Amino acid sequence: MISFSKLLLDREHFGDSLRYHGRGASASGAAPGTGPVVVWNCTRLCNLSCRHCYASAAPEAAPNELTTEEGFAFLRSLADFGVPAVLVSGGEPLMRRDIFDLLERGTSLGLRMVLSTNGVLIDAETARRLKALGVSYAGISLDGLREVNDAFRGRAGAFDRTLAAFRNCRAAGQRAGLRLSLTRTTVRDLPGIFRLVEDEKIARVCVYHLVAAGRGAELGSEDLSLQERRDAVDFIAEKTLDFGARSVDTEILTVDNHCDGVYLHLRAKKAGDERAGRILDLISMSGGNRSGVAIGAVDWEGNVTIDQFTRSVVLGNVRERRFGDIWSDPENAFLAMLRDRKRFLEGRCAACVWLPQCNGNFRARALVAGGFWAPDPACYLTDDEIGL
Repeated sequence: MISFSKLLLDREHFGDSLRYHGRGASASGAAPGTGPVVVWNCTRLCNLSCRHCYASAAPEAAPNELTTEEGFAFLRSLADFGVPAVLVSGGEPLMRRDIFDLLERGTSLGLRMVLSTNGVLIDAETARRLKALGVSYAGISLDGLREVNDAFRGRAGAFDRTLAAFRNCRAAGQRAGLRLSLTRTTVRDLPGIFRLVEDEKIARVCVYHLVAAGRGAELGSEDLSLQERRDAVDFIAEKTLDFGARSVDTEILTVDNHCDGVYLHLRAKKAGDERAGRILDLISMSGGNRSGVAIGAVDWEGNVTIDQFTRSVVLGNVRERRFGDIWSDPENAFLAMLRDRKRFLEGRCAACVWLPQCNGNFRARALVAGGFWAPDPACYLTDDEIGL
C-alpha cells in the first residue's frame, strides 16, 4: 500500500507504523519482531460474480475448505507467530456460517482482525455485531457508481446495498473504508467516488491497480494503459492535496503498484516541492513490494502463498504444518530467493535505479506476462525516469 495521505500530507494512520517504521526491514515480517500481515481467503463462496475477482469466487463453497476447528487452530498459529493483522477475505467471508465465531476467536487471541467484504450483507445488526466483536476495520468494495458498480459486480442493486453498508457501519461506530479496482470502466467514476467518500464521511479509500489473476486475467483490454495509470495517480494525488487543504479527514491510499511512491517523489521533485525528499525517505523505509516477506496469504484449503494473487506458488499447507514453520522454513529455496530478489530480477526491474524503493513490484503480474522474475508490466515509469 502507498499512503498518499502520509507521503503528501504527513498524516499518520494505523498502517503507517508497519509501512514506514524506519527501524530496518524484517527478513520475514511486517516489522522487526513480527510475522507478516496475512490475507486469509476463508471461503470461495460469494454472492456476487465480480469481473475482476482474483480468487475466481463462485456461488458454492469449495469442497475442502478449512473447518471451524481448523480455522481456530490456524488463527492460534498466527497469534503465536506474532502476526500483526489478519485480513479475512474470500469469496465473501460473511457467507461463512461460522464467520462471527472466527472473528471472535481472532480478536480474543490479540489479532487485529480486518474484514474484506462486498458489503451487501452488512445490515444494521451485522454492523453492530462486527463492532461488538472488535473488528478493527471493514474494507468494503465499491467499483464505481450505481450503473458501473452493478454491471462490474454482476448484480443489480449491489450499489445501493453497499452504500447502506457504509451507513450502517458509521451508525454502529464500526470503522470502514472503500475499495475500488482501477479499470478503463471504473476509472471514469473516480471523481464521483471521491465525492461520495466525502459526502458519506468514509474514513478511508483504497484504489487498487488491477492484478491479472483469477477472473482478472480475462479482462484484457479493460486494464489501464501506462499513460492512463499515470493520469489516475495524478488525479488521486490532486484529490489528496485537495482533501488536505479542506481538512477532509479521509485516508487515501493506492494498492498493488509500488512505482506509485516513486512517481509521487518524481512529481514533487519536478514541481520543486520540498516534500520530495521526505517522500523519498518514506518509500525507502517501506522498501517496496514485500510479498513473501511482510505479506502472506492462506486460501480456503489452507495453502500458504506469498500473497493472495500468486496462488500457483504454494509454500505449504496449514493442515500439515503451522504457519510460522512454513513461513520461516530455512530449507525453502524459493523463499530465500524471493527475500533476496534483487539478485534475480530481470530486464527493466533489474536495471532500475528505484529498485530499493520498489523491490520489483508485483511478481503475480510478471508471472502472467513473461515469468516470475520478469519486469512488472504495470510499471508506468519511463526509461529516463528509471535511469536507463
